[in-house]
Amino acid sequence: MPEATEPTGGATATPVALKLTAKDFKSDQEVRWCPGCGDYAILAAVQSFLPELNIPRERIVFISGIGCSSRFPYYMNTYGLHSIHGRAPAIATGLAVSRPDLSIWVVTGDGDALSIGGNHLIHALRRNVNLKILLFNNRIYGLTKGQYSPTSELGKITKSTPLGSADSPFNPLSLALGAEATFVARTIDSDRRHLQSVLRAAAEHQGSAFVEIYQNCNIFNDGAFDALKEPETRDDYLIRLEHGQPIVFGSQGQFCVVRPPGGFGLAVRQTADVPAEEIVVHDATVEEPAYAFALSRLPGFALRNTPIGIFRNVTRPTYDRLVQEQVESARAKATGTPEEQLAELLHSGDTWTIL
Repeated sequence: MPEATEPTGGATATPVALKLTAKDFKSDQEVRWCPGCGDYAILAAVQSFLPELNIPRERIVFISGIGCSSRFPYYMNTYGLHSIHGRAPAIATGLAVSRPDLSIWVVTGDGDALSIGGNHLIHALRRNVNLKILLFNNRIYGLTKGQYSPTSELGKITKSTPLGSADSPFNPLSLALGAEATFVARTIDSDRRHLQSVLRAAAEHQGSAFVEIYQNCNIFNDGAFDALKEPETRDDYLIRLEHGQPIVFGSQGQFCVVRPPGGFGLAVRQTADVPAEEIVVHDATVEEPAYAFALSRLPGFALRNTPIGIFRNVTRPTYDRLVQEQVESARAKATGTPEEQLAELLHSGDTWTIL
């Protein structure tokens, strides 16, 4: 069997003989989502992709909150924790700081992450904790039977909004970019190849990787993303971002993305009407988030001009590494045994100074 390579995404391990398959990542638990749910496709894609990392299963952890997506850890033959509503990023942060050798994945939904968990999400992203956060966005509350969620469109009629929602929805990618996330991407449950390519890039990233996955809830919000999936419309609606390539899309390449003269942001134009040099060339490594933010604002709620792929992929120090360096520095300055240090601290007076 081949030796495991040095794991990516923060996990470190001594190379061992390792040859895992998708079957090795399937638990013995019965998968209990509604028949036809998009979560099945995401689960299968993750289980098939993980062997590529060459990381032992005991070095991989899936942490979730509450919601349909949060059943995920039960179905993964790795370590996992089905935690508290909205608090998965906080729990995962503690684990990342204390166990930098692990590959840690957070699985959450639009309700779990953006409502009760919104505060925890933005702080994990701004700190750049070494986590991979997968947000399943179906624009509805599925587990609690069909209430509107923070990503439901204005005017959405649900059990909790019989006259239509009066709330303006979040754009999850814009929110993540506003929190200075260093890796931001979007993909779709039914496009397995694209989904796995984004997961690979997220796994390789050092720091917070935020991936929004459009996921169909066929019971309470069926067809929410059909325009991006149906052959008649998908090519004209989807913008597939490729680093270093001009942003051109459409069934005949008839559309492109440009920077409007004298304006801000980005706009879509007819390719035939635009000089080639004016078409935006995608660069996910732009340090300032304004470019990626402008990309995230292109689509309306009708999904026309929806970019998928990696919006931003930049490098800055991770929170867990900075904390570890502080601990190492304090240890280097300390004298005496741990017991002597504790005794000195306890008897040092009414105030303590922590180095």
